[in-house]
Amino acid sequence: MLIIGEKVNVMMKKIGQAMKEYDKKPIQEMALLQVEGGANWLDINLGPATKEGPERMRFVVEAVQEVTDVPLALDTMNIEAMKAGLETVRDREVMINSISSQPERIEKLMPMAVEHNAWVVGLVLNAQGNVPRDANERVEVAYNIIMAAQEYGIPLDKLLIDPIVLPIAVTQDQVHALIDSMDMLQGVFAEFDPKPGTVVGLSNVSNSVPDPELCSLLNRTLLAVLMVKGLTAAIVDPNDEALMGVVNKNEEYQIVEKIVKGEEVDESDPTVVKLLKTWRVLTEETLYAHSYLEL
Repeated sequence: MLIIGEKVNVMMKKIGQAMKEYDKKPIQEMALLQVEGGANWLDINLGPATKEGPERMRFVVEAVQEVTDVPLALDTMNIEAMKAGLETVRDREVMINSISSQPERIEKLMPMAVEHNAWVVGLVLNAQGNVPRDANERVEVAYNIIMAAQEYGIPLDKLLIDPIVLPIAVTQDQVHALIDSMDMLQGVFAEFDPKPGTVVGLSNVSNSVPDPELCSLLNRTLLAVLMVKGLTAAIVDPNDEALMGVVNKNEEYQIVEKIVKGEEVDESDPTVVKLLKTWRVLTEETLYAHSYLEL
């Protein structure tokens, strides 16, 4: 599985400031920290990048390339900044994160992907830029993105469909829809050879959750669930050791695998109980509350 480090991100206060001030040291330190944690790709997230987008993207890409040779995923809404980043990347694979089904982004970004032989994250926002209402709409949009990728000549084994993780504390039903869509996507992918993969921005699920330990539990339980259902890549915090344990299919992963498959688990084991309760809120079997582990 591709582990894409999430922390060279404008939303992180220290990194955002470094991007603004063109200060390479904090960016390089964060890149190296994530590689040490196990990231085999690094996401460079400039967000909207409405001001000096191309210049900032070139600066960050060059700064990261000075200290590591891992592949880079470029993440920005600014199409000119994306173009600048792709032109700056050298001697490594690169990923466009992301292209939705909006016609303007397909028309402008898919030719760039072909030109630079880039991987593509296909984000299942619909043609109006909205999150699909349910699992069925996610799959419909994903199919449209796959068709567009084929039309432009993007190899499907370089296409990763992102079915969108949203915060469970805000929209629990959307997390459930994400999980359901993973099973449906495997059926769609079976039509193609080579097959696309899947990727998620994992930590979105725990946005607005105040307890860091609960955030980690939600993140790694959802990761285990999605891995059981065929996930091939994830944008994560590679310095969360408990989460990386799940990536390596540790005991927590094995427990979640049994839960997802409906097999018996030992409900007298506190770890099992914690994971079982988390599975139930992820799938809307019980309502989410910050105190759900105590209920």
